[in-house]
Amino acid sequence: MARTAPRIARLSRRQALTGGLALASLPLPFVRAQAATPIRIGFGVPISSPYAEEALEMVRGAGVAVSMFNDAGGLAGRHAELLVRDFRLNAKVAAAGTAELIKGGVDFMAGGLSPGVMLAINNVAKQHNVLFNGVSQSNQIVATPAWARTTFHEGPTPHMSSQVLADYAFPEFGQRVAFLAVDYATGHELVSGFKAAGQAHKMETVAEVYHPLGTTDFTPYLEKIAAAKPSIVIICNYGPDQQFSVQQADWMGLKKSAKVAVAVISMTARLAAGSTAYEDVIGAVGYYWKLEDTVASANAFNRRFRQDHGGRVPTDYAALGFAAPMAVLTAAKAAGSVATPKLIAAMEALKYDLYKGPEHYRACDHQAVQALYIVESRFTVDAADRDVFSIVKTYPANEAYLATCASEGHK
Repeated sequence: MARTAPRIARLSRRQALTGGLALASLPLPFVRAQAATPIRIGFGVPISSPYAEEALEMVRGAGVAVSMFNDAGGLAGRHAELLVRDFRLNAKVAAAGTAELIKGGVDFMAGGLSPGVMLAINNVAKQHNVLFNGVSQSNQIVATPAWARTTFHEGPTPHMSSQVLADYAFPEFGQRVAFLAVDYATGHELVSGFKAAGQAHKMETVAEVYHPLGTTDFTPYLEKIAAAKPSIVIICNYGPDQQFSVQQADWMGLKKSAKVAVAVISMTARLAAGSTAYEDVIGAVGYYWKLEDTVASANAFNRRFRQDHGGRVPTDYAALGFAAPMAVLTAAKAAGSVATPKLIAAMEALKYDLYKGPEHYRACDHQAVQALYIVESRFTVDAADRDVFSIVKTYPANEAYLATCASEGHK
């Protein structure tokens, strides 16, 4: 089975976007019927969106999880199958698609990528008492009223990412901070997190500029930021928005007068933008593939990912696409069941190391407590070189970087 998986790696963005890509019927090589009733995993991601490349990486990572679980014998002989749906960047589509998957008998849901899509999946899943493990950057997913006992969150939150990057950047590069953020929930949540973390460092906000999703010309926004003379520019966006804003910050010479930091730095955007634009840019990330040099689980995951996907290395969202379903499958093995009450109990008790070192889910909100990393972009001569970051600081798994349970509305 492992030999057929590279077919997913060859799925181009153009193919994904053509005709909306009816992924429901796509004959994914790792989705196959078994003699025993399969464990059905609903996996919704916004492929027809500006985040298409990250979404496809998530699908690749989830495929590795299913392959590894099945190759290890599954759950008492029951193998898993992945039901991929393109939820676009549309909460209504995500809600309808989740309801359809649940009606079709999925055992649990995973995925998300964008906050609106993830929250829509979660809302329908909790109404039907189906466990959901999400990955998008969102504070709301682990807070009331969105959260339920069926809600788990494998990805870092904006609060977590901003806490660690603020801890590293403000003492190192100064306190005059300008923000360039996408004008939706994640952008605002990241900026709020930096402001809260910056109080201990006497941070001064000299500019706070928001842009629409899908912006291509960042010149007017960056001119406002340059005029404020910041010591640090923190970019709070993702995907092509991040690629274009970092490129244009470089073209305008902003890196000569300020340190450019990216709240959630994207390997996909870095590869698209090129080495020069990102050189010396720092950022927070939940995974980087070079962890394989020091972390055994990262090495094992990367080796299987390369085997299944034509030698390519995983991005951060490929790793999250792997971890979200794999954590639930690991809990199912511990519980001996995929019944929701037993899955919840097993997830709450789970101490796991799947791809980056020890993790667990915090009791009050089911947020994954995990290591985070500060990376700096490297100059590379070869455009195909995927060793694009250097890890400059590791923040081991620590609940201190999470928002308090009380602030999220949990008793």
